[in-house]
Amino acid sequence: MRNLLTGKKVSLVVSGLILSSTMTFAADTIDSAFKEGKVTGSLGIYGQKVEVKNFEPDFGYANANATLGYETASFYGISAKAEFKGNLKLGEVEKGDYKSEDAFQNTALMTEAYLKYANEMIALKAGRQAVDLEWMGDYQQAVIAEITAIADTTIVLGYSQRKAESGIDLSEDFDKFNENKGAYVADIKYAGFAGVEFNPYFYSAPDMADWFGLKTTFSADNFGLIAHYAQSDIDKAYGLANGYEDGTIGHVELNTKIEDFTAAVGYIKTDKDGGAGSMAEIGDNISPFEDGNYVYEIDAKTIYGSLGYTIADIELGALYGQTKFERDYKEKELNLTVAYSFTDSLEASVLYADIKADKDYGDLDYNKILASVEYSF
Repeated sequence: MRNLLTGKKVSLVVSGLILSSTMTFAADTIDSAFKEGKVTGSLGIYGQKVEVKNFEPDFGYANANATLGYETASFYGISAKAEFKGNLKLGEVEKGDYKSEDAFQNTALMTEAYLKYANEMIALKAGRQAVDLEWMGDYQQAVIAEITAIADTTIVLGYSQRKAESGIDLSEDFDKFNENKGAYVADIKYAGFAGVEFNPYFYSAPDMADWFGLKTTFSADNFGLIAHYAQSDIDKAYGLANGYEDGTIGHVELNTKIEDFTAAVGYIKTDKDGGAGSMAEIGDNISPFEDGNYVYEIDAKTIYGSLGYTIADIELGALYGQTKFERDYKEKELNLTVAYSFTDSLEASVLYADIKADKDYGDLDYNKILASVEYSF
């Protein structure tokens, strides 16, 4: 995989040239593909307020968000998609909150811009795209192939050079990671046994780290079990320069769903010397918390439980957990959520989070409230 992709890093300019040449050689058919394409988008308003105990000032901002995307119909398996997100500041608690590191780095961003080729056995995307893998998430500037030629098996092979996170609540630029060397991924999902899915995977970030893992999901009637383990091998020079050591992480969760009621309990444990290593550099799907500041730290032990209930289109959720880390310091987090669907396209939600740390970390005691209304089409 490395030999196939090295030297072919993703270029939006190249993607644009390919699309232009395709239009040149098949203009009439491409016109039909564009006319039969699909428009998607959303309009939303979001606000958050953070109150940090024993520290002033508070933090917060409000934002209006608009998303517009367009995907062509397929022509001989080839299609293209572009998506833009725009943001407008509605207010902020203190000057600079809206443009802070964890908020809005830009007012507009092209979040997706890719060419896609798909048939019954493979789907190949090149460009900016949404990705949802165990350690590669959000938006990636990448080349990703999804192969389904083998029964009950999905194989994902890819390379990503840059990543961004963008939504109604924040927007960051597509920034390089691993000094622009990016990372390769091989992810396999096998579901040939009833109620069981095996998901082995391997990532390689050149001159940074390799990591591999296995996630197994069991489901039977109203109950489910997740068992996940991953290990990283840090490049020696990178580890010395950045303070990383080889790391591991394990995760076990037992969950249930009975009609409109859901519940889960889980445990997450990292290596006593290296924590989770550098595995969370390009995204993750393990931490269940809104913040979870120490879940991936050295010798972190996290236990959590959650409850959910849906009644009359109102979704209620509660999550509580504790992370013990570094010399038995503790951080406790409570998340409470309420979401209501007015229609299939219009939803409002509120999340309250309360985070408490040990007294030596007292400046990190804080609570936050997030609220949004969003219409999607």
